[in-house]
Amino acid sequence: MAIFMFFIFISLTLIVTFWAARRTSNLKTFYAAGGNITGLQNGLAISGDFMSAASFLGISGLVFSAGFDGLIYSIGFLVGWPIVLLLIAEPLRNLGKYTFADCVSFRLKQKPIRILASCGALTTIIFYLIAQMVGAGKLIEMLFRIPYNFSVIIVGSMMVLYVTFGGMLATTWVQIIKAILLLLGASIIAFLVLFNFHFDLTAFFNQAIQLHPKKIAIMGPGGLITDPISAISLGLALLFGTAGLPHILMRFFTVKNAKDARKSVIYATSFMAYFYILTFIIGFGAIIFLTNNPTYMTEDGKLIGDINMAAVHLSHAVGGSMLLGFISAVAFATILAVVSGLTLAGASAISHDLFPLFVSKKTLDEKKEMRVSKIASLILGLLAILLGILFQNQNVAFMVGLAFAIAASTNFPVLLLSIYWKNLTSRGAIIGGGLGLITAILLVIFSSTVWVDMLHFPEPFFPYKYPALFSMTVTFFMTYIFSITDSSSQAENERKKFQDQKIQSLIGI
Repeated sequence: MAIFMFFIFISLTLIVTFWAARRTSNLKTFYAAGGNITGLQNGLAISGDFMSAASFLGISGLVFSAGFDGLIYSIGFLVGWPIVLLLIAEPLRNLGKYTFADCVSFRLKQKPIRILASCGALTTIIFYLIAQMVGAGKLIEMLFRIPYNFSVIIVGSMMVLYVTFGGMLATTWVQIIKAILLLLGASIIAFLVLFNFHFDLTAFFNQAIQLHPKKIAIMGPGGLITDPISAISLGLALLFGTAGLPHILMRFFTVKNAKDARKSVIYATSFMAYFYILTFIIGFGAIIFLTNNPTYMTEDGKLIGDINMAAVHLSHAVGGSMLLGFISAVAFATILAVVSGLTLAGASAISHDLFPLFVSKKTLDEKKEMRVSKIASLILGLLAILLGILFQNQNVAFMVGLAFAIAASTNFPVLLLSIYWKNLTSRGAIIGGGLGLITAILLVIFSSTVWVDMLHFPEPFFPYKYPALFSMTVTFFMTYIFSITDSSSQAENERKKFQDQKIQSLIGI
């Protein structure tokens, strides 16, 4: 049944890709789906992009293992959206064209700012891609009993196929289909779980407390993040990282105007709020139906396929092979839709922002830029496969947390200040954003995740898992210092440009 559902979904998405490929003849269609996506469609596509393997597989897995604390991710993912709605969506749509670097560089030096924005975007995308590839590899490995490495190669190949041939139009409709299926599948699982308790939430949570090894501790904080610095740092990453994710920001160029951009955020937030409530029920349901169940646990008491597979196992426990097949296909759809969006955002950063600066030295014609973007998609696909294999034992929600930390440390501060702070200069943005990016990357490397778990050193240099509190501070402080002390003629022109009435009207001031 799972194999049957997989082939149904793959066939459907290939038809969509073929349809989109016939309509993708220029850059606007390839990067922005022609700018003709409605607010509702874009809201569904954004939620489809955002409700990733980290949300569906990772968060439910974290709730299964840690209880209440697993919700810090879902709450953090959700509360970042009002920031996008109030501060980012409208000016981004008005000032940008295809990438958020268009918006960041609108009044600053084009070349260095585009390089900085592209580096921040690509670093964020790579960490995000790792999470999706790990989730996909584990899922296919468990269902088809084929090696993990081969599973990752299958997903990477599909990802490149969608982006290379269908562009943003195919990616958008794959995300819309996936969002509808995921909301439906998660609703069915949650309904069946609660149905077993006659929708009595007290009995439901009491049963979970009795079965979990940590007992009542799963209903309180402290099980996943044990110190306040890590909690604050992760909270900042999730809160502000949303407004710095390049594959999400790129979606605002697919709508006709700023009004539809705002509508997109409202629709997306509504869909995601509902979905994250369901992940809470799914996580606790997994505790009840999977704990001590030999069908889903190994001999040493661990979940088959690790905790990332909690939601998939639960679907079988409450709905049998039919629901398992459907949820597996939905989980696979989730991953394919997200990696397609990530790959397209990364490819656009390379072909639209970097390639003309370093290789072409001039504006590319549309056909050449599309060709470069497709080659970049292939390279990113190969890189995603390699990194998915290297990081196969990491929790996918945790890996996305690192991607959010980098987005919050570089992309968000520079984007926000370029839109709203009149004293921002190119020197401040480049030095502040660059130091923030370097700080975030180094702190990730020196944390226990890479330094101990991957490189096998005995102790980490950096005692916390999440760098955002420190790297965001570096970015904002250094950007401020190097901007206000910049008295060059270039800086004066950049400050005057901000006062331009046309620019202020586009920003919405």
